[in-house]
This record gives sequence, structure tokens and C-alpha cells, in this order.
Amino acid sequence: MHKNEFIKQLAKETSLPQKEINQVMKGMVELITRTLREGDKVVLTGFGTFEIRTRKERHGVNPQTKEDIMIAATQTPSFTASYNLKKAVVGKAEPEALSTEFENSVETEAPKTENEDKPKARGRRKTKASA
Repeated sequence: MHKNEFIKQLAKETSLPQKEINQVMKGMVELITRTLREGDKVVLTGFGTFEIRTRKERHGVNPQTKEDIMIAATQTPSFTASYNLKKAVVGKAEPEALSTEFENSVETEAPKTENEDKPKARGRRKTKASA
């Protein structure tokens, strides 16, 4: 399935306009690219992990001259599918289970600050004289 087909199908399934889906996908790809460039990995729980892997320097052969050459070490992006995605692809799990995994991993509330976790004091503070 190509990008355009993917966008059309997603628009049909979500009732969102194709333009919006295209913008979200463009933003997602840019964010993943930027994150990988900065040296971090992107973990989409229930789907998989994008990360940079380093290939070691290795020997190769120039196909035209049959000369031995050294191929320099490089960094390349890679994707590792999650266990749930692998199960869904081979038919041992329903694809809907992946969307449930996404829904469960999204923060619905604003993150708490340090002060919100502490119980608030009520009334006057007791002192030794009043106790």
C-alpha cells in the first residue's frame, strides 16, 4: 500500500479529511526523523521502535573491478516491530488489540507537578505550646 492509498483508507475509517491525515503523517515523519537525528529512539507502545543502528566497517568487493575495498562504518535508521504487532500480522491476535494498546498508553491528564502529589495541610499548624 502506498502513501496515497493509506491516507484514503485512513480517511474512510476515521471520517477525518485527507488533508488533516496528510498533515499528521507529515508531522509524524518529521518528528521521528528529528528525534533519530538527535540520537534518541522513538517507542510507539504496541507498534514498535524506531532507532539508529551503527553498521561496522566491513570488507566488500567492487563489482566492476573485483577489487577488495573497505566499506566505512555507517549509521542507519531501523524499525523493530513490537511483540503485539508481530502476533497481529501472523494472525495470532486481532489488529484491534494494537489500537487498544495505543489508547492505554496515551496520557489523558496533564502531568502532575511535584506539589500536586503532596497532601495539603489543613487548618492551623500545631505548636508545642498548643499541643
